[in-house]
Amino acid sequence: MAKKLNTKLDRYLSWEDGKDQPTFKQAQKLANVAHVPFGYFFLREPPTEDLPIPDLRRVGGTPLGKPSPELIETVRSVMAKQEWFKDYLLENGAEPLEFVGRFNFQEFEPSVIVEDICSVLEINNAPDFRKGDSDAYLSRLIKACEEKRILVMRSGIVGTNTHRKLNVSEFRGFAIADRLAPLVFINSADARTARLFTLIHELAHLWIGSSGVSSAEPDDQREEAFCNQVAGEFLVPKDEFDELWEDDVSMNTNFVNLSSYFHVSTLVVARRALQFSRISKASYQDFYKAELERFKNQGGGGNFYRNSTARNSSVFARAVIREALRSKMLLRDAGKLLDISPSKIKDYYSELS
Repeated sequence: MAKKLNTKLDRYLSWEDGKDQPTFKQAQKLANVAHVPFGYFFLREPPTEDLPIPDLRRVGGTPLGKPSPELIETVRSVMAKQEWFKDYLLENGAEPLEFVGRFNFQEFEPSVIVEDICSVLEINNAPDFRKGDSDAYLSRLIKACEEKRILVMRSGIVGTNTHRKLNVSEFRGFAIADRLAPLVFINSADARTARLFTLIHELAHLWIGSSGVSSAEPDDQREEAFCNQVAGEFLVPKDEFDELWEDDVSMNTNFVNLSSYFHVSTLVVARRALQFSRISKASYQDFYKAELERFKNQGGGGNFYRNSTARNSSVFARAVIREALRSKMLLRDAGKLLDISPSKIKDYYSELS
């Protein structure tokens, strides 16, 4: 911190100890570097910052600790966008979506939810739908979701700040189960194939009417375990899994072979193997930890407008730009919602079109 603030370590420590105080400008810089509102420095006690939606994250069945500023800021930013879109829909007379909260997870099998998701999205989750690579598969699923007014937002950083990455080990996604404007967020710092599992997991949350932030751990919590089972059954159907699993080859060989066939990560295959008692829970946890250690984010770069569309959802972006170009909102406000410069909005619209 002292280095970032261009001050001596002893001086910075004296600020923390309360023996000395920074100047006004130093305090402003400190707030910027620490990613906290400047006004917090004038409160008697620091405010308690919790997630505004349920925290369903677990490690080894135990709730994770305090969420990071990056996670809290991302959830709040996405919720602000979702609230705007909800108001937009209300003004335009949109009807509630019947599939949100349609099922009670305690009364139905995961396969029933999978069948209804396919019905609502009008997709046939057969091998031919999985043609191409994992990116093509994910794109088709997202397009099907957004055609049914499910916002799908993806990012691996806070806003557009490439120096503030979202930690995969902290969370992989979250869902907002609203009947007017349901939303799924995917942490795209995750591996490409792992994002498929996150998408279906969060869709399951919408179908059972449950909002919350999810991790990737196998979870004994019934709601999370149920959503994991829905995602597993959707992406790796049991019948196909049983046909392809080979008892006379190693666990890792099976993981690689089935991962390639289903266009999912080896972790998803390992999760299904655990559910079908092909491997032990200890084996899964060891494999999970090894994979998480091995994984490195391969993001970065890419087309600016394509990244913006992924971050905002094409449905949301079009709605905001449409209102801005109709002079129903300021370009400044539209740019703030979309995390882009107001001067780029017209170019962004052309790219979307």
